Amino acid sequence: MKRRRPLLKRILMGLLVLLVGLPLALLALYAVAPPPITPLMVIRLFEGEGLEKRWVPLTEISPHLPRAVIAAEDNNFCQHNGFNWDAIQDAIEEYQDGRRLRGASTLSMQTAKNIFLWPGRDYLRKGLEAYLTTLLELFWSKQRILEVYLNIAEFSSGVYGAEAAAQHYFERPAKKLSRRQAALLATVLPSPRKRSAAKPTAAQARHAVTIQRRIGQIQPLLDCYAGGTG
Repeated sequence: MKRRRPLLKRILMGLLVLLVGLPLALLALYAVAPPPITPLMVIRLFEGEGLEKRWVPLTEISPHLPRAVIAAEDNNFCQHNGFNWDAIQDAIEEYQDGRRLRGASTLSMQTAKNIFLWPGRDYLRKGLEAYLTTLLELFWSKQRILEVYLNIAEFSSGVYGAEAAAQHYFERPAKKLSRRQAALLATVLPSPRKRSAAKPTAAQARHAVTIQRRIGQIQPLLDCYAGGTG
């Protein structure tokens, strides 16, 4: 029994180093280099889907798209530290009232999840997501989080990132997206395998109008994004 304790201790220390060291190393790398692939992309490939993606810097993406995504997904992106506690509390209260558990993920949480984790809502994944989001907010700027998110987000089956999505739906580069097209792309994000930006449903079309209107309303909250004004 005594011999097993040092072995168990070494195993636990190794797991701790892996849990802490590997994410830190990857976050340092991805702070300056594009993530080559994500777990979701690998899963989708095994499911028989393709892989369309092309990294472009934030400056090569129409400013309409970051604004639309923030307006649609995370109004307080520039203000929070990775977590929208009010939204989380509301989701918990709704769940306690017997309603379906809805997501309260910020763009930072979604970026951390997309880079490192698998799809799902189990408690282990949620715990890891919270830990990785904290690291992300500590070591990356808001602009870098937004840039990575827009380059790895799923926009259709096998289509990832703003550039691939703009070409897939509108046959134009991400830099040339109009306000309307950017808003339509933002409506796809909650369910990219079921929705289309090129052939939106009536509900999507209405949501796109709402997103465009909301962009004007939250303009003062876009100060962390260089393209937030003008």
